[in-house]
Amino acid sequence: MSDDEEDEELFLPLRLFYGGRSFTPRDRREWHHERMIAERVNRHREQWEARGQGPGRTPGRMRGLSRADIVDVAVAIADAEGTEAVSMRRIARDLRVGAMSLYWHVESKEELHQLMLDTVQAEIEAPAPSGDWRTDLAAYASNTRAALLRHPWAIDFLNTGPPSGPNDARNAERLIGALNGLGLDAKTTMWILSTLGTYVTGAAVREIQELRWHRSREETAAEMTEEELDELRQEFAERIRRSGRYPNLSKIIDEDFDPDAPEQRDDRFWFGLGCLLDGFAAAIAAARTAP
Repeated sequence: MSDDEEDEELFLPLRLFYGGRSFTPRDRREWHHERMIAERVNRHREQWEARGQGPGRTPGRMRGLSRADIVDVAVAIADAEGTEAVSMRRIARDLRVGAMSLYWHVESKEELHQLMLDTVQAEIEAPAPSGDWRTDLAAYASNTRAALLRHPWAIDFLNTGPPSGPNDARNAERLIGALNGLGLDAKTTMWILSTLGTYVTGAAVREIQELRWHRSREETAAEMTEEELDELRQEFAERIRRSGRYPNLSKIIDEDFDPDAPEQRDDRFWFGLGCLLDGFAAAIAAARTAP
């Protein structure tokens, strides 16, 4: 057994940690159906190897198909349509193969989901500890934000629960290592990393919502002239001022500052992250001076 295969056996099924909904009768039927298919494929594999074909090889009709191909297509579907659209049948159709062929490489949709998440974690890749914890945590935050903007569906699963796979465990190991030698106990270390994950996830959710809102506004704007749009904005600002109930909001409007401007997303993210890292520095200093 390879190191990679041994690593995979360390991680428990996702449903134990990401059960946002109950395990329904339909889920149970699907699970039993997948088990039956997986057992049938395993019997075929054993017969194939017993004929001297050797492990790691596949029958000719499946040659050219790999686990990586399956995961890549699943991630692409989830990116475009969400995880609900990911199914073995849909992936098989996109790859132009039989659905049974997929089970030669992936035993279940749950395992596929786990592989999808680990693919995202591979993109994030926390840096190896450099001795500068601020730089290391900032790099991880930046990588995570970029990955979540590419794969919005992963927001529901990252930064929650124990590591879901080898790349997730590697990232956790490196992040903990970045805080080694600072005199922190396990609670403070994990709360710092949890707070960092919460900030990045929240910032990514906000950005995704803004991107959708701006896309919707652009579609509406396409049906109106620039003069009509400007007239709407001025009318809104004037109603706020005349009401007399929102002096602070009126001040922001008068300064012509748009807090949701797309071109300010990077600056806003790094401003918030800087405040967070300053807070971590204060907590670390307090931990060092504590009796």
